[in-house]
Amino acid sequence: MASHSDELNQMSILENKTKEIDSLATLTSAAPAAQRERGYADTLREILQQPATWQATAALLREPAVRAQLQSALTPRPAHVVLTGSGSSIYAGECIAPDLQRALGVPVLAIPAGTLLTHRGALPPGGGLLISIARSGDSPESAGVVDQLLAHEPGWSHLAITCNASGKLATQYAGAPHYAALVLDERTNDRSLVMTSSFTNLVLSGSGLGGRADTDEWQAGVKRLAGCVQQMFDHQSGALAAIARRDFDQAVYLGSGGALGAAREAALKMLEMTGGQVITMAETFLGLRHGPMSSLDGDTLVVAYLSPDPAVRAYEYDLLRELTRKQLGTVRVLVGEGIADDVAGAQDVVVDLQGLQAADDALPLLADVVVGQVLAFFRCLALGGRPDTPSQGVLTRVVEAFALHAGGKA
Repeated sequence: MASHSDELNQMSILENKTKEIDSLATLTSAAPAAQRERGYADTLREILQQPATWQATAALLREPAVRAQLQSALTPRPAHVVLTGSGSSIYAGECIAPDLQRALGVPVLAIPAGTLLTHRGALPPGGGLLISIARSGDSPESAGVVDQLLAHEPGWSHLAITCNASGKLATQYAGAPHYAALVLDERTNDRSLVMTSSFTNLVLSGSGLGGRADTDEWQAGVKRLAGCVQQMFDHQSGALAAIARRDFDQAVYLGSGGALGAAREAALKMLEMTGGQVITMAETFLGLRHGPMSSLDGDTLVVAYLSPDPAVRAYEYDLLRELTRKQLGTVRVLVGEGIADDVAGAQDVVVDLQGLQAADDALPLLADVVVGQVLAFFRCLALGGRPDTPSQGVLTRVVEAFALHAGGKA
C-alpha cells in the first residue's frame, strides 16, 4: 500500500507534468531528445511550421512553370471537377470544393476515393478533371482510383496534389496522358502519424487553383493568415492547453459550408490523438438541431468555426445562443474574426483572427483546422499519450496495402 508521502510525491509529479504542457513555447524549449522521449517532436514541429510553409506554398503556386502546369490542367475548362482522397485528404477536398466552384464557375464535388473504387458511377457523367489529394500518394485507394479511371473513364483528366515527391501519385503516372502532379514543399510531408501541415498546405494549394494564387490580393491574404496563426501560437496556446486539460470525453465541432470539412478534420485529429478516449462529432450549425444536439450535455466541449460571411454568421450566433439557453456544453472554443461578446462565456476561449480581413471562406479554414490540431495535441499529452504515434498498433502513417478487387459499380 502506498504511503501518504508516496501519494504526495505522485501528485507532485503529475502537477509538474501538467505544467510542462502549459504552452507550445514550453514544449518547444525542451531538448530534442526529451521531445522524442515524450513522443511529440514531429507533431509539434509540423504544427508550428505551418505559417512558414503556407507562404512557401503560396510562392510555389506563383512560379511560372507551376502556373503553366495548373493552367494546362484546367484548359479547356472541365465540365466537372471532382476532388478525391481518403481520410483527412477527403476532408481537405470538402474544405476546397465550395470556394473552388465559385472560382471556376463549374460544379465541384468532393467524393471519397473509397467510394470511387466501389461505386465508380458516383462520378458525374460527361468527364472532367479528377484532383487527387494526398500526403504520401501511396495509400491503396490513391493509385487504385487513378488506375481505374485511366482504364475505364478516358473522359477524365487528372491532377494530383501531393506532399511526397517519391510517392506513386508523383511518379507512377508521369507518362500517362492528361495527367499532371503538383508536389508541395518536402517539409509538408509530415512524419507524424497524424496529418497537420500536410493537410493545411493541401487545402491552400487547392484553394489557389483557377488563377487565384496569381493575384496579389490572395498572396497578401495568405501572409495575413500566417500572422494571425502565429499570434495564436504565441499568445493563446496556453489557454487552449488549459481547455484540453478539462474533464471532458466528448467534443463537437461546428462549421458551415467548407468549414464543415475543417470541423471533420479537427474532430478526426481529436479522435486519433486520444485513441478514441474523446468521442467526437462534426456537424453544421443548422444541422445540429436535427437530432445530433441530443448527444450534447454539460460536459461536452464545443468548438465553433465562425464564417466571415455576416449572413451565415447570424445563423451560427443563433445556434450558439440556443446552446447557452439550454446549458449544453462545458466550454467553447470560438474561432473567427470580430466575434460578438455575448456568444462567449467567461470560461470560453475566443481565437479572434484580428486583421485577417478574409475576402472568401477558404483561407480562414486553415486557422480553424490549426486550432483543432492544437487542442488535440494538448489533449493527447494531458491523457498521457504520444502525439507522434497515437493509437499505436491500430493505425499506421500510410494505410496498409489491401486487396483491390476488379469492377466497382460503373
